[in-house]
Amino acid sequence: MHFLDQAKIFVRSGGGGPGAVSFRREKFIEYGGPDGGNGGKGGDIIFEAVAGLNTLIDFRYTQHFRAPRGSGGSGSNRTGGGGDDLLIKVPVGTQVLSEDKEEVLLDFTKVGQREVFLRGGDGGRGNASYKTSTNRTPRQHGTGWPYEEAWVWLRLKLLADAGLVGLPNAGKSTFINAVTNAQAKVGAYAFTTTRPQLGVVRHRQREFVVADIPGLIEGAADGAGIGDRFLGHIERCRVLLHLVDANDDDVGESYRIVREELAAYGGGLIDKPHVVALNKIDMLDDELIEALSAELADESGTDVIPLSGAAGTGVDWVLDRLLEAIGPGPEAVPANDEGEDELTWSPV
Repeated sequence: MHFLDQAKIFVRSGGGGPGAVSFRREKFIEYGGPDGGNGGKGGDIIFEAVAGLNTLIDFRYTQHFRAPRGSGGSGSNRTGGGGDDLLIKVPVGTQVLSEDKEEVLLDFTKVGQREVFLRGGDGGRGNASYKTSTNRTPRQHGTGWPYEEAWVWLRLKLLADAGLVGLPNAGKSTFINAVTNAQAKVGAYAFTTTRPQLGVVRHRQREFVVADIPGLIEGAADGAGIGDRFLGHIERCRVLLHLVDANDDDVGESYRIVREELAAYGGGLIDKPHVVALNKIDMLDDELIEALSAELADESGTDVIPLSGAAGTGVDWVLDRLLEAIGPGPEAVPANDEGEDELTWSPV
């Protein structure tokens, strides 16, 4: 399955059905009078966050969503049927943005969260509702309230507790493979990771989600390398794990480049708690590890954990520090189980 974290779609609610113009004409009823019923309400456009989805790829192929309109009223004061609501299922972490991407209209952060985005139009009045003491045979009727429509952007920000950052080839994919069930691509070259990866860590009878994103290089905020587009996926993380390759010529400079790109991106990333680890120490002697750790600690102003994702050295230490920063997990939220009739569109 391909990963897609942005998609532009068109949504339209259903228009209201027209009211009816009708008169009773029955034998032995002297004064029949108007009996046109009201039109039915149009369907709403509803978004719902569901578990089990982690990409917006299906919205690339299905881009137009229209709820059905309400049915027209009829004689004998019969109200027209309402149009079914159209339910659009999206991954947890999806935001609905205005067409110019300047305004966040909806933000889905919990499984089962459901929001009415566009309301269907109300049905028009039948001629029976226009009857008065001075207007016994009204022939006017309402045509129904119009639909609402909009072009919107869907933007997915993965929900993870911890995010991995670092230069390309810093060992992020090796680490997430070592501690989670992810199967991230690993190679001896830069940018082996081209899309975000999620994995679930089980440590000390706790579970938390780790997100790995493509590496950052100097100038990523200006589009260098893969750029900083994927940094949005770690905006919701509670803590960042910053991995620095022990084989870099200047570990302090490697740390500084990534921190400057986080600051340039914004989104509060530079202010998040972060754990710093000196990775790939399995080929170094203790003296060099101590010297590089001290150099990196001076640059970062925090304790540095010697780590080897490949050999498993320091992994438990890192996970302990991440759990400490994450804190207690949020309580589970039950899914919405309302039994209303609706159409459902789900990317599967």
